[in-house]
Amino acid sequence: MSFVALTECLVSEGFCLEMGGVDAPGIHYNIQGSGKLVIKGCAPVELKPHTLVIVPSNAPFRIEADGFHRGLQNRRTVDGLLVAVSKDSVNYIVAGDGDPEVILICGFFDACYGSAVDLFSTLTTPIVEQFSEADRLDTTLKNAIAELVTQEVGSGAMSSALLKLVIVHILRRSLYSNNTWVERFSLLRDPQIARAFAEMASNPGAPHTVNSLAQSAYLGRSAFMARFTEIVGQPPMNVLRDLRMRQAAEQLQTGQVPIEQVVRNTGYESRSSFARAFRKAFGMDPSEYRAASAKPKGAPTGAMPDHVTACRPTASGSSRG
Repeated sequence: MSFVALTECLVSEGFCLEMGGVDAPGIHYNIQGSGKLVIKGCAPVELKPHTLVIVPSNAPFRIEADGFHRGLQNRRTVDGLLVAVSKDSVNYIVAGDGDPEVILICGFFDACYGSAVDLFSTLTTPIVEQFSEADRLDTTLKNAIAELVTQEVGSGAMSSALLKLVIVHILRRSLYSNNTWVERFSLLRDPQIARAFAEMASNPGAPHTVNSLAQSAYLGRSAFMARFTEIVGQPPMNVLRDLRMRQAAEQLQTGQVPIEQVVRNTGYESRSSFARAFRKAFGMDPSEYRAASAKPKGAPTGAMPDHVTACRPTASGSSRG
């Protein structure tokens, strides 16, 4: 998991803060006050203390504090991009000139399971969970900001670790929540399928087969294929191919690993078969991808071209990935 940014939003009574879409899912935790978080095309989310909302990537939204009236939109709506101030590695966005009615701490992040399957990449509607003071998520998030403000050695790593604890709370909540969004975490709820997936994710280049993966899950071949496909949404060999392509892309981005070594690392027997699979996934040859994948400064590690969705098949996989 990697965090792209940490932001504190303060909205005064009667004001609205508009935020453009960010190319990463955002976690927004309401520290105090009441209002609404409105995402285009979705029902408004009622904000009260300890409300947690995960907003899909690239989804513009707005935060309305209590007292915001439609007739005053032009006068009391603030564009977050215009008023954002960065200080001590934290972004501060203020809407209004009085004491804040609503205070949210927001973090934008990439979260993967097994360094491969992005848990939130296909999120199209917000995740909303109501926590309580006893969960102490507000304390965790405040500590994360405090760590960044200190600017001491290791403060960035400590802040990231604290933010990861918040995601862990969400994953734990998924084990017993009745909300429909928890279906995306069904992989975590089946230890046998999770074990097989972990085998693939930890070493995509190994000579995995359906039979070997079924054995790691302590299941027969047919039962394993059926359960894996039902839970993950794709056959295991399709997932394996995508894991290999993601690993290959990350190694090509570094510029440090020769392409022949990338081929071997991803379990392919020939460069030509690897190149064919890579072209299907990324629309270009590995050498072209390496030349084009120089990331802009500040881009998240493991970022891929816009036309590629990590860990989602673009063609049918084979038993060799």
